[in-house]
Amino acid sequence: MVKEEKQENRGSVEFQVFSFTDKIRKLASHLELHKKDFSSERGLRRLLGKRQRLLAYLAKKNQVRYKKLISRLDIREK
Repeated sequence: MVKEEKQENRGSVEFQVFSFTDKIRKLASHLELHKKDFSSERGLRRLLGKRQRLLAYLAKKNQVRYKKLISRLDIREK
């Protein structure tokens, strides 16, 4: 039980947003090279929407955690 608590909580909103941000940055760099890759662009838009919904949820539930996550990931606030 103690070992499980020391591992990252992969279900947490912060971890999910971090994961989406990492994928978004990789896809954005891919799309800079391959401008006509429309299926990857669609995937990028879906990830952006998911991350936006998670951030909206976190902002509504816990403003402090939201502000800390935004500054940590260097995502500008709306």
